[in-house]
Amino acid sequence: MKLPKGKKFYGAVTVSERGQIVIPAEARRDFGIEIGDKMIVAGDLEKGIGLVKASAIMGALASMLEMFRSAPEVDEMEE
Repeated sequence: MKLPKGKKFYGAVTVSERGQIVIPAEARRDFGIEIGDKMIVAGDLEKGIGLVKASAIMGALASMLEMFRSAPEVDEMEE
């Protein structure tokens, strides 16, 4: 089965007694996940669970904050 461009299947993982999984090496390389990286675990009860590097979230938040800092004040927008 050929996957759409940019989509990959990394294999199956097993959950340990402590609830841990091992992220496959190829996935870690593809996403730049290194030892000590913090991960955000998010889920949709119908669609599943996902992992995102915390640094990616922090980068997005920093960009949003910068947008707000450079946005005109509400009084300036009414003029």
